[in-house]
Amino acid sequence: MIQLNSAGKRFGHKLLFDGADLLITSRDRVGLVGANGTGKSTLLKVLAGLETLDYGNVSVAKGISAGYLPQDGLALSGKTVFAECMFVFSRLRNMETELEDLTAKMAELNHTSAEYEAVAERYHRIEHEFRTHDGYAIEAQVGTVLAGLGFRPEDWHRMTEEFSGGWQMRIALAKLLLQKPNLLLLDEPTNHLDIEARNWLEEYLANYPFAFVLISHDRYFLDVTVNRILEIWNKKMWVYSGNYEKYLTQKTQRQEQLEAAYRNQRERIEQLEVFINRFRYQATKAKQVQSRIKELEKMERIELPEEEKTIHFSFPQPKPSGRIVAEVAGVAKSYGPKQVFSGVNFIIEKGDRIALVGVNGAGKSTLIKLLAGTEPLSAGEFRLGHNVQSDYFAQDQYKELDQEARILDDLGRVSPSSRETELRSLLGCFLFSGDDVFKRIGVLSGGERNRYALLRMLLHPANFLLLDEPTNHLDMRAKDVLLEALSTYTGTVVFVSHDRYFIDKLATRVFEIGDGKVEVYPGNYEDFLWRKQGGAEKLQEQVSSSRAVSGNGQVPAGLPAGTKAQDDKPAKRLNPIKRREMEDRVQELEAEITRLETVIANCETSLQNFVSAEETTRVTQELEQSRTDLQKRVAEWEQLGQELVGT
Repeated sequence: MIQLNSAGKRFGHKLLFDGADLLITSRDRVGLVGANGTGKSTLLKVLAGLETLDYGNVSVAKGISAGYLPQDGLALSGKTVFAECMFVFSRLRNMETELEDLTAKMAELNHTSAEYEAVAERYHRIEHEFRTHDGYAIEAQVGTVLAGLGFRPEDWHRMTEEFSGGWQMRIALAKLLLQKPNLLLLDEPTNHLDIEARNWLEEYLANYPFAFVLISHDRYFLDVTVNRILEIWNKKMWVYSGNYEKYLTQKTQRQEQLEAAYRNQRERIEQLEVFINRFRYQATKAKQVQSRIKELEKMERIELPEEEKTIHFSFPQPKPSGRIVAEVAGVAKSYGPKQVFSGVNFIIEKGDRIALVGVNGAGKSTLIKLLAGTEPLSAGEFRLGHNVQSDYFAQDQYKELDQEARILDDLGRVSPSSRETELRSLLGCFLFSGDDVFKRIGVLSGGERNRYALLRMLLHPANFLLLDEPTNHLDMRAKDVLLEALSTYTGTVVFVSHDRYFIDKLATRVFEIGDGKVEVYPGNYEDFLWRKQGGAEKLQEQVSSSRAVSGNGQVPAGLPAGTKAQDDKPAKRLNPIKRREMEDRVQELEAEITRLETVIANCETSLQNFVSAEETTRVTQELEQSRTDLQKRVAEWEQLGQELVGT
């Protein structure tokens, strides 16, 4: 279908790849991966015929059509969304118009005439081709693709120029999918899609009848869509069979083999050099020496690539907050006549990692802004818990920065106590090295700005993080490091992300936002989908069925804990005064628990440094007493919490 032979490409003085051989067949599903700057997008443009190779050649089979979607930069205007997509079928629509004209002619002509016969023959020929290419279903195809990519029916008739850059890219993607080229080339197609549109695109690509090559930093998306991984690494192309997960395993094995071969070669080189140096001037060994010199000259040296740069950081562990981090009661938010949500109630507890999901425009960013205090409530009550400090990372966080300031100077103002060497070291961890530290913030790319904004946040420890799409513009290695840091972070996190893998690994609860409501689901995104697809109801039916058979309310072995049959009792109403007293006591307990946790931590630290036997005994007794008191306070707090929830 398309083949590269000894392919090489430079970007200025930098060699991207060289000596690459690649064959893409008619049903290949290829994921293109590699570190930023290795040439992934450039290779995609070469396959699309938009750029040429500096070395080698490209062979394309006859009749192959390639469709290319860049990362961004496309702008459409002058047509409605539906008309722009229908323009893809211009040839079929011209055929439809001709069929209508031919039908009118046949109605006017004598059915026995030679002219009628010629017109009828052309009609049947065109109609057959029109039907073969699903000409009667083009409007349905357009509607299906637009709906899958998140366009509501009322959006179809809006002008394309009314949409933002991200939605413009969705329109361009819709057109490309409708064209169905033999080779689909997609450069980060999920960048501008919410998680629902990504799920739809995964299914669409699974049924795509031709080959495609795509770049994505979404690990889950790659796992479910591709059957080969093409990696640009160490200025070479490496092909792996299977999805991204299998590629990681195979790459580790290949790296180990390369390191072993390198060690063996170094040992052989040392042996040859020792022999040559030892017997160089002995006439009786001249032949053996020359033989080993030739072996060294002919040897193709194995080179180990430099360690791939990765962001290395961890969030500073913050001061502990109270058990209740935030309470939302009867909250509503409107923008003029448009109501985003109303009657929202939920509690965020210490240690929660909450993922906000929903279609674009449902109100995810709005809710996170309400929690951050940057947007006012339209109705209801929101309050932070005891000792809670919040920190908000916005999608457009870079707008809050001084665009004219140099990176190093700006970071120095944020952390005036840090030395320049410390700041440079920290910036280096975030891939800002050398003269990059003197760049002005205004000239940074979107990915660079996101990385720098994350870095600034690290210098402000908080125990309640609100992150609106922190993974945008981060490659997979950077996402993995961020994921690890958040997983070990002891505070509370509420985040928006369209990366399925990131949500699955981090979330402990999912808040679904839509239709003006916020629905709370326990577990990660996979658990959320299971419940949305009726998993909980099916389990309940299974439990009910087992009760009917056993007649004693016992749950058979194999069913989850917590499904034991029991009569539902009506909730007990508390006297308002008694309820207020209980709520006050909960706050007192939270403060006491926080104090005891601090005492315990201080005692544990003190025991690490021996002062005297008497002091060690005293601190040990204080530690044991504090742990006992903490256990009692937590038990009382849990009991009160259950009573309040039950009322």
